[in-house]
Amino acid sequence: MSKSDTPNRGRPRSERARQAILTATLTLTRHETLRSITADSIAKTAGVSKATLYKWWPNKVAICLDAFSELMAKEVAIPNHHSVRLDFIEELKEMIRFYLSAQGRLFREFIAESQYDSLIQQEFRARFLEGRRKACQVIWDRAVKRGEVNEKIDVEIAMDLIYGPAIFRLFTNHAPLNHSIAEQIVNTVFYGMSSGIKK
Repeated sequence: MSKSDTPNRGRPRSERARQAILTATLTLTRHETLRSITADSIAKTAGVSKATLYKWWPNKVAICLDAFSELMAKEVAIPNHHSVRLDFIEELKEMIRFYLSAQGRLFREFIAESQYDSLIQQEFRARFLEGRRKACQVIWDRAVKRGEVNEKIDVEIAMDLIYGPAIFRLFTNHAPLNHSIAEQIVNTVFYGMSSGIKK
């Protein structure tokens, strides 16, 4: 009897199998790279058949992305301090902490692999990036309603300005990246860089 077939009154069998697959995938990502993980290794670790995998996902990348996305949603919650500045500082701190963790490194692998594989790029956007940006946009939308930010500002550009510096440091390592940089980034975005001197 496979792990997914073990009786459990708490959840329907299909949902138990799905969760077993996602949990198994996260277990594998602690020690293996995206390239080394296979559908076979996921199925074996989860105690299910490969056919079960393909009931929900078209390929191993999709499985890894869904597992990663769900993990990040748990690890990096969207705060609500009723302050756009404080919310973005906390969210950015937690994002940096997560991306620097053992499992968070998978983010860099997704980006790297997507540069050479259009399918991975599409899956990355659809299964992770779009959802994550929408979640973070909640902070911005609340700030607009409170009158903290200009509603005419392009929210996509705002997101890039807030998260871009940390991601750039993550990939280039041209300067230190740690959670303490979050406040500096957010303050620079919201307080601006102008000295107020007109020329």
